[in-house]
Amino acid sequence: MTQHTYPHGVPSWIDLETTEVDAALAFYGDLFGWRFTEKLPPGAPGRYVVASWDGTDATAIAAVATPDPGYDGEPAWHTYLAVDDVEAAAARVTELGGVLSTPPQQVGPPGQAAGWMARIVDPEGAPSRLWQAGTRAGAQRVNEPGTWNFSNLLTPDVDAALRFYGPLLGWERSDDLGVGMARVPGYGDHLARTVDSSIHERQEFVPPGFSDVVAGVLPADGPAHWSVVFAVADRDAAVEAAERAGAVVHATQDTEWTREATLRDPFGADLVLSQFAPPPEFVAAETDAGRS
Repeated sequence: MTQHTYPHGVPSWIDLETTEVDAALAFYGDLFGWRFTEKLPPGAPGRYVVASWDGTDATAIAAVATPDPGYDGEPAWHTYLAVDDVEAAAARVTELGGVLSTPPQQVGPPGQAAGWMARIVDPEGAPSRLWQAGTRAGAQRVNEPGTWNFSNLLTPDVDAALRFYGPLLGWERSDDLGVGMARVPGYGDHLARTVDSSIHERQEFVPPGFSDVVAGVLPADGPAHWSVVFAVADRDAAVEAAERAGAVVHATQDTEWTREATLRDPFGADLVLSQFAPPPEFVAAETDAGRS
């Protein structure tokens, strides 16, 4: 199976930081059907547990981790942004008005580095991570029920955010794709060459450039932050299961293409569940195209 790789500027990985790792594994394992693999040796300070479908990196989805020593923030899902050169990208963060929270550091053993990471905060206050891949390219199963679907940047100043992420990651905004769509030109072609040879054919009925969309940049009140979206087969069933396990639902929303729920897990981290529910005319068009 071809490895899913991520060009510069594309969100590539997510993880949850919480002090209640075992309880989080139980919650997300039941909710999404994940299996887990400990990545740090016994006796290491902290834990990093990778979720997958089959217990191997070939189907890696996300991770659950203990916070770094000294971390005093709330439990949260974090988005990693792929970069070709983490040292060069980290240097640009401060030039563009952001904060470099931790300098680039190797993750994993010498000679077998999972990658190189730097923690950053954008000018509006949203934290994320830069990730130069080593052995861990990023999430290997995405956009199917029980996996990571998308990350949205929610910010009080969309234009200011794009003045930061545009030069840093090569993001471009295309208003004809819909509000808040940031794209990396050529990403769709990369997917077609690697893991998704039929992407352009499947997206024949959407605006040109849609396959290049990598993240949402949406206006929102309050502190800027990243919101992580998980795909589910049935929003209402997933919400009921999450509530039974102690999650709190903030809101539900039906859009033209999705049925969504925003909730807080039992440990205090927010996430979004999203069921793909396209309009009937799109389903009919796809069906007709498949018969031709």
